[in-house]
Amino acid sequence: MGETINISDAFTLSRAWSASKFDRLRKLFQQIAAQVEAIEITEVALAGQRSQSPLLAQSQLFSLVASPGFSALLQAELLTGIQPLTGAQSGTEVSYQISLNFEPEKIAAFLDGLLSQVERNWQPEWMEARSRLQPNDMQIQTDFTRQLLDLLLEPLDSTLVAVCEPALQQQVEQERLLNQVMTQIRQSLELPIILQTAVDQVRACLRVDRLVIYQIEGVTQTESSFSQALWQEGTMQSSSPFGVIDSQAAGSVVYEARASDTIPSVLYFSDAHCFVDELRGHVRESWQFPLIVEDVTVRYATSVPCLLEFLQRAQVQAKLVAPIWVNNRLWGLLIAHNCTQPYCWEDREQRFLQHIAEHLAIAIHQAQLYSELQQQKHTLEQRVIERTQALEDAMLAAQAANQAKSEFLAAVSHELRTPLACIIGMSRTLQRWSAHVLDNRQQHFLQMIHDSGERLLNQIEDILAVSQVEAGRMVLNLREVSLSHLVRQVLKMLESYAALHQVEFELDLHLSPQSDRLIADPQRVRQILHNLLSNAVKFTLAGGRVTLRVFTEKDFVMLQVQDTGIGIPEHLIPQLFQKFHQLDRGYSRQYQGTGIGLALTKQLVELHGGSVTVESTAGVGSVFTVQLPILRSIDASPPIETRSLIDPPKGKIILIEHREEIAEVICDSLTAAGYQLVWMLEGATAVRQIEVMRPFAIIADVDLPDIKGETLIHALRRNPVTKQIKIVALAPEIEEREAWQAIGANDLLHDPIMPEQLLQMIMLLAAKEPISP
Repeated sequence: MGETINISDAFTLSRAWSASKFDRLRKLFQQIAAQVEAIEITEVALAGQRSQSPLLAQSQLFSLVASPGFSALLQAELLTGIQPLTGAQSGTEVSYQISLNFEPEKIAAFLDGLLSQVERNWQPEWMEARSRLQPNDMQIQTDFTRQLLDLLLEPLDSTLVAVCEPALQQQVEQERLLNQVMTQIRQSLELPIILQTAVDQVRACLRVDRLVIYQIEGVTQTESSFSQALWQEGTMQSSSPFGVIDSQAAGSVVYEARASDTIPSVLYFSDAHCFVDELRGHVRESWQFPLIVEDVTVRYATSVPCLLEFLQRAQVQAKLVAPIWVNNRLWGLLIAHNCTQPYCWEDREQRFLQHIAEHLAIAIHQAQLYSELQQQKHTLEQRVIERTQALEDAMLAAQAANQAKSEFLAAVSHELRTPLACIIGMSRTLQRWSAHVLDNRQQHFLQMIHDSGERLLNQIEDILAVSQVEAGRMVLNLREVSLSHLVRQVLKMLESYAALHQVEFELDLHLSPQSDRLIADPQRVRQILHNLLSNAVKFTLAGGRVTLRVFTEKDFVMLQVQDTGIGIPEHLIPQLFQKFHQLDRGYSRQYQGTGIGLALTKQLVELHGGSVTVESTAGVGSVFTVQLPILRSIDASPPIETRSLIDPPKGKIILIEHREEIAEVICDSLTAAGYQLVWMLEGATAVRQIEVMRPFAIIADVDLPDIKGETLIHALRRNPVTKQIKIVALAPEIEEREAWQAIGANDLLHDPIMPEQLLQMIMLLAAKEPISP
């Protein structure tokens, strides 16, 4: 009696197995079940099995292992009358005919067929095993097959060795190769390496003479050009008797492995050589695979003579073709050639080649996805580059526009503020000099000139300040100030403006000597109060009142401006602090203004770390409340004693200024106050004259045409005769105060020149001790 072995997903032996070997096989099942943590079920789960006789209990046996990683079914049928294999015992030995199955569908069918016979307490485990069935993990399957091989090759069954060993060893080798191909697919995205390695190893495993991959579509021009170059150089002529490749062909052999150099090469051969001529005229989706040709002469002698001629020249005697389907499209063919003689392809070889083709399809699809991903990545990178460039261009354009705006505002600062300063300064000087000469009407005209100039100057200053805040260039010049003195200054500045509108000012001051002094930027706080008070006066009818309250609350100082004006409707309050926004938008507006005063006020308050709120009732009035944090210096210096403007100290002052209009404002203001002024145009020769005249103060423009301001100040400080003289730097921006003080100036006077500010600064310098060397 012979024995047949089918190495497939259903493993069957058609010869009796001894009981001892069968027991060892069941123990192998128990070991693998414990290893993969699987559910193990045997015939004891069937109802009534235990009540039968021992012989009947062993008539039909099974062991089932179920897990996501490995599932198998072992079935055994009792045989009688079979002689023992060893001859060591007399009589009849119990033997079994067994079958092994690894297919999830067949195992599930077995479980479903016996479900009605399962004992109740086994039914949950039975159903759990049914749900766990999946295709086996290749590594676990390979390990189990090796252990099964060891069991089959035991000396006890020497009659099986000759039959089992070659088939099982090839089964193990095929499973190992499949596992290796899958591992390489997981670990690498280099498709050419994966395909060439697979072709080499599969050819060796199947022991065929040639194995090729024929790509039906998508052969690149590079591959065709490379093929033609090889033929033109003669590098392939020794191994192939065929002509030049047609680069316009639809498909081509792209990978090849040969058993020896005596086998002709068909690498880069295309459809022009009738390579797949047998498939012409058929819809690709209808092709039947695998295509099995055991003898090409018999198969193609009458049907496709062109293909037969090509195959004979290529020494092909038999071939096996498996399709490579990628994304539901036939990408190519995996073809095995036997070149020595006709060959009967076994089922296991067909299945193995088909499995390899399926795994290669996964690798190809994965490479296509990766290529698409790389293309999308490149496209996105290009878009990011283009978008970044566009943003950079927009940023440069914005910076250029901002620079143009800054240059325009600088021009406005120079071209408008300087003439306005002359108008304001000279009108004030005329008022001082001609108080007993001009009549009341003429004095009123002078006052109107002065007030209009100050109003226009304030608007220009507001626009410049808003621009600086938005550009992030606004720097607070924090120092200790007297709050009571500052608010009185602001009220004094706006007295004439309030009188013009017939509005009464009221000051409600609640400050202790300790809370009167705080750290802030006096110019910006003065600007905040000026904007709020002038705004209150503007919107208060004649006969009304504007009250300024100053008090402290915890760690904050509160500046509150209350008016009895027209008030603001509640729905318009959120628009108050928007730039260039007027609540009265008619063409003939009753109230003038640029609409930036309150917006700038809010920004300046927030720069100090404070906040501003408003409460208003239409027809009743409004209350604006500014809350500023109280910042005090650690080493509080005593209050600076200020002198009255009525009797300023007299002394000699030297002015170094090349601009005539600025010099006239400063000279007239200080001369009217009783000071002696000497005006010099050039700074380069001023040091020698200052040594002779020895003034108590020097006012020097830092932008002289003949000498730099820092050079002049350094020369004065290094000279033993002039190093004690007070120096006032005349600069365009107040923010430069600290820089010029670091160079050696005592203080900084900025455009536009305000006579009151100038006189106050000179008196403060006269009250201080001489500067230390």
